[in-house]
Formats: sequence, structure tokens, C-alpha cells
Amino acid sequence: MIWTILLLVQGMLLLFVLVSKRSRSEKEPPLDKGVIPWLGHALEFGRDAAKFLNRMKVKHGDIFTVRVAGRYVTVLLDPSSYDAVIEDSVSLDFTRYAQVLMDRIFSLQLPHHNPAVEKVLTKQHFEGGSLSCLSSTMHRHIQSLLLQAQRPCHNQTDWNTDGLFSFCYSLLFRAGYLTLFGGEQNNNRTDPTDVYEEYRKFDNLLTKMARTTLKPEEKRTAQSVRGRLWELLAPAGLGEGSGSSPWLRDYRHLLQEEGADEETQRRALLLQLWATQGNVGPAAFWLLGFLLTNPEAMRAVRREFSSISEQDSAKCPLLDRLQHTPVFDSALEETLRLSAAPFITREVVQEKTLQMANGQEYQLRRGDRVCLFPFISPQMDPEIHQEPQRFKYERFLNKDGSVKKDFFKGGRRLKYYTMPWGAGTNGCVGKRFAINSIRQFVYLVLSHLELERCDSESQMPEVNSSRYGFGMLQPEGDLAIRYKPRHSH
Repeated sequence: MIWTILLLVQGMLLLFVLVSKRSRSEKEPPLDKGVIPWLGHALEFGRDAAKFLNRMKVKHGDIFTVRVAGRYVTVLLDPSSYDAVIEDSVSLDFTRYAQVLMDRIFSLQLPHHNPAVEKVLTKQHFEGGSLSCLSSTMHRHIQSLLLQAQRPCHNQTDWNTDGLFSFCYSLLFRAGYLTLFGGEQNNNRTDPTDVYEEYRKFDNLLTKMARTTLKPEEKRTAQSVRGRLWELLAPAGLGEGSGSSPWLRDYRHLLQEEGADEETQRRALLLQLWATQGNVGPAAFWLLGFLLTNPEAMRAVRREFSSISEQDSAKCPLLDRLQHTPVFDSALEETLRLSAAPFITREVVQEKTLQMANGQEYQLRRGDRVCLFPFISPQMDPEIHQEPQRFKYERFLNKDGSVKKDFFKGGRRLKYYTMPWGAGTNGCVGKRFAINSIRQFVYLVLSHLELERCDSESQMPEVNSSRYGFGMLQPEGDLAIRYKPRHSH
């Protein structure tokens, strides 16, 4: 026994020496290993990635390599150079790290899965006529759930109270679940409220699962919640009788063709539940919250929606007529600029020379990881967006009311001035459906409800800093609201 322990200790010491020996060559980006052996900057990175990477940017510039739990991550923060990473599918690989996260978060391995085939399938269902059908179904479910939310009111003068984040996330999650996974409520014996409640427990542990930092009790909770969600999702997508969307049925059929057994399919459905429902509710929360705390913006959006409502005599969903809503679109774009914070990550599978927009070249090592963090730049870069911390609903409008697309850094017009949906071949395929859902939700809420803060002086809660890198940010706490039916309805 003692010899086994000694061998393990020697092995760990050898690994530590090998990992710690790394030094920077003159052609590589600045290297910052941190002071903690092996861990490097892992703790600070996980606690608040935005704060940490901003500190590294001030220290090293737009490109640098940091050590994070034994791995070396090269971070690129120059949006004019992003295409050098986004468009390279030879030296840089998207799927490897995605597979690592699939295993850690969803306990899922899909060895025979073809992401390209899945992307083609998804596009078929989330574009064109299929998208219109999905958006129409989503509209119906949002409307129905909003009516249910108003029922506790005994009359027009009574108010319901809630937290805005809870209100938005719960309603949009359930509407999205019914649209894509569940069909009409309870037809597959799964109540969307049960799914939502279990999902929120899962969602609260998601970043720790991704970073493998769960405490023993949290690990048991994660395993239990995952198992419960697999069980609840089991009927979804199983043929016409499941009431699920054609997309989900086709996705499940694809998994079957690739040899995935029943249990693996259920795990994959949880992955898709997170991918389709994890960001829309939080995005709607930030948008409505910014409108509630910025009266001028709220008036402008209400005014635009009011003119649409008057024109829409047929009472069709807002999006079926592709109404022109530049003020709302700018407010949404500004919201996403402030609250969408995904990492764009690639594995270096063969040595690569990265050419920056300024002409400088850096060598990337095979086995390292490359990370773009658009939240820092371009989205929160003061050179690109003046007063980047402030919500300015008209930021993406020109003075004549047209869409503003000209933003600059270092005198160079930017291709990427905000990147909430990623970019390139791995950009979000469901972007249009997500935008449609947020637009319909906000339109219906503002058209059918009197909505206000419980305390007129309250401000938006702080961001949960551990969520940087995982899509839409979430708040630390909530914004207390009250609502009741509008008299005009």
C-alpha cells in the first residue's frame, strides 16, 4: 500500500514538473501561468471570467495564453482578428471541447453523431415556412400561459406579484417546451411546470458541472435531477402521437439511425432542452428589466407596439406579418450586447500561425485551447460602444431611425460589433426562432398587462458572475414586479 502511495506521489510530482516547465517562445502570445501550481488562474477564471480576462487584457493586450487547471488557453480579444479563428476548421476543432462539456454536464457520449447532419436537419425546421409554424405555435402557448398567469386576479384592480426573472423564465420555458417537446399540455402525461422546476435545479448547478467543481451533496443532487429530467423527457419525440414538434421527432430518428439506444436518446433530449430553452427566458428578463428601469425606452417601445396593434386588425401574431419594429429591435440588440456572454472555444489540433488584423503573427501550440470572449470585445469595449455599461435603447439606430451597422475600432470598420449568437459555421441555428419568441413575449406582455416594479426606485440586480461563458447571463437575485390585466383588454 505504501509503495502504491509513493508511486502516485512521484507520478503527480513528475506531471507537475512537466506541466510547470512550459515557457513562452518568442513567436507565441504572452504567457501567464499564475502563481498556483497546475491550477494557475482556474479559480479566478471560474469566479468571474469577465473581470479576470479584462485584467489580463490590460496586462498583456488583445492576445495572451493563461494556464487554467493544467490546460493552456489562448484568449483572443481583437474582434478584427476573430475570423482567423472562426473560419479555420482544419487547425482548430469545435467538437472536441463540446464533447467534453456534453459528458460533464449531460453525462452524454455520442460517438457516431454527425454535427453537420444535425445542423442541416435543424435548419430545415427553424427556417422558412417551418419557422412560421413554430412561431405561430409558440405565440399560442405564450398567450395561453399569460392568461393563466392572470387568473389569480379576482378583478381588474388586483395585482399579482412575482420576480421578473422567475416570471419570464418560467413562462417562456414552458411555452417553448410545449412548442418543441410536449405538444398540447399534458397530452404526453408530462406537465411542463414539473419539467421547469426540475430543470431550474439542474440549471443552477450547470456551471459547476462544466468545471467539475461540484461538492459531494451537489453531485448527488445533479445526478438525481438529471435522472428525473431523463424520465420526464422520455416520451418526447416518439412518433406522431407524442405531440412533439417535427424537429424533435426527426432529431430522435437521427439518433436512432446513428445507433443511440433509448437511454442515450433521453440524455440527448436534455441537451436539446438546454440548448433551446436555456437562453430565451433570461434574455426576456433583461430586456423587460431594462425597459422597466428606463422609462424613456419603455415609452418608445410601447409607442411602436401600439401602432402595430392598431394596424393589425386581423389579430395575427406580430411576426407573421414581419412588422417593422426598429426601436424594439435596437432595444433587444442592446440587451443582448449587455447580457449575452458565451465563450467561442476551439481546440488546436495542429500547430497554427495566427495572423492578427494588425499584421502581427503568433504561433498556437497543438493541444492548447483557443477562446474568444466577445462580451469583453466588441460588446463591452468603450472604443466601440460609448459608455458600454449603460443601456441605450437607441444604440443600434441611426438618427433617421434606420438600423445602425457602422461601428469602428482603431479606425477600422468592424464586421463583428456584437456577437450574442456566435458566428460562422457554429453560429446559433435557432437564432431567428429565439428572437421571434422574445419579440412575441414582450409584445403580448406589454399589450395585455399593466406591468411595473413593486418599488419604483429598485434597479436591476447584479449579474451572477459565475455564468460568464455559458450563454445568457443570469441575475444574482431578482427584480420584484407586479402586474394585472390592462383595461383595454
